[in-house]
Amino acid sequence: MLKTFDEVLNKAKDYGPKKMAVAVAQAEDVLKAVEAARKEGLTNSILVGDENEIIQIAKKMDIEPTNYEIINRPDKTEATRCAVELVRNKKASMLMKGMVGTARLLKAILDKEIGLRTNKMLSHVYTLQIKGYDRLLTMTDGAMSISPDLKQKAQIIQNAIYYAHSMGIEKPKVAAVAALELVNPDMPATVDAACLAKMSERGQIVGGIVDGPLGFDNAISKEAALHKGIESPISGEVDIVLVPNIESGNIFAKSLVYLAKAVPAGLLLGAKAPVVLASRADSAQSKLYSIALGVLMSEMTENK
Repeated sequence: MLKTFDEVLNKAKDYGPKKMAVAVAQAEDVLKAVEAARKEGLTNSILVGDENEIIQIAKKMDIEPTNYEIINRPDKTEATRCAVELVRNKKASMLMKGMVGTARLLKAILDKEIGLRTNKMLSHVYTLQIKGYDRLLTMTDGAMSISPDLKQKAQIIQNAIYYAHSMGIEKPKVAAVAALELVNPDMPATVDAACLAKMSERGQIVGGIVDGPLGFDNAISKEAALHKGIESPISGEVDIVLVPNIESGNIFAKSLVYLAKAVPAGLLLGAKAPVVLASRADSAQSKLYSIALGVLMSEMTENK
């Protein structure tokens, strides 16, 4: 089990360098992360975007442009489609979002002709390294699925479990959290959480252990669970937190990043290849960690 981003980075080096296509690469923070990933031996990137801008920014940052293949696509839509096609045609193993809106990227990923569709649902994972917690904590889904129903939540969990496997977590522990730990028909999130736990027991969700409903306190703290008389096989050892909706996930993750100084990294799952989908506000270091996670996921996907 990889418990820190440094461990993730070191493990990813064993599998690199992977070829990565960067959609609309002309941004300082993007090129900084891509260059760091090249130096770490994680990726050899194909930079797709406005070639003149890419070279100008690279030189400003003392990055040697000749270390990269650059495909000139000044139009952002064309650049995004080109990067996605590179992955679809197996000329790259993973995709990275550059200075392009998520909606435009998703449109290309979901395109029936050139996209990366699978029979899986697309979902986002946000992995956080939090001071005082003894492992990496992954939250899903605070960026993609607005208000998932029970069936969609099961798919989101399954995506996250496979992702956790790439980090060496053999049987990830998943907490389906809600405002309280008792099933209350007036609170649909608690009913869904209970169903998801039973689905896990019956083999409808595989590869991990799902429990819920759990309040966040008794999911993350065994002491809090015992204090409330809750016996759970995952309390205090949670690897994945399933949130009820996009608002709760977004607030949860950003609160930890901005108030608790947690270090984040993010990926889009469910496509034919991992997609590095970090926030544009994330640091270059966070983007580097996202790339490292993408390398691990790519290695697992390629060797299935």
